[in-house]
Amino acid sequence: MSDNKKRLAVFCSGTGTNFKALFHAIIERELPAEIVLCLSNRLQCGAVDFAREYGIETMLLSEKQFATQGDFARAMLDALRERRIDMILLAGYLRKVPDEVIAAYPDKIVNIHPSLLPQFGGHGMYGMRVHEAVIASGENRSGATVHFVNEEYDKGRIIMQNHVPVLAGDTPETLAKRVLRCEHRLYPDALEKLLAGES
Repeated sequence: MSDNKKRLAVFCSGTGTNFKALFHAIIERELPAEIVLCLSNRLQCGAVDFAREYGIETMLLSEKQFATQGDFARAMLDALRERRIDMILLAGYLRKVPDEVIAAYPDKIVNIHPSLLPQFGGHGMYGMRVHEAVIASGENRSGATVHFVNEEYDKGRIIMQNHVPVLAGDTPETLAKRVLRCEHRLYPDALEKLLAGES
């Protein structure tokens, strides 16, 4: 069975809660996949700590390590190819994936965004900024979106969405917690759908 498993890389920059949700869902649902690499632009983050705890290879890769963006992209591609990565999952990765990597992995790079795209997406829209914008807009619902990654921020084809209510008296923090719980259910569901070839 292991030979048929998709080899996944998860790109992270933060606490790694979606990484954890994906990791546990793969085991609990017996999905035909294995996370073999945690790539991060930050040496110290919760996602890297979690990966090390569970014996998943970690890699620090940052633009700051390279003279040019092209060198950075080539190093990332080399790392992915050496590990025979089939699919890349972005989980709180706060960097734009180089265009060369996107071109090499068409419809194989997936992201989760904390809003109902196309609303409240785009450059600079991440984390608490999204929830602040949702509340300021007066919307009565928000949610999360899993989508393919292309060369434009948050513009790739949508795979799955789920919504949560925006409640009277919500702050960006209370809304963020509700959306995060939604993300932890949605991302594994979307991965399962992708692995079944249903996207």
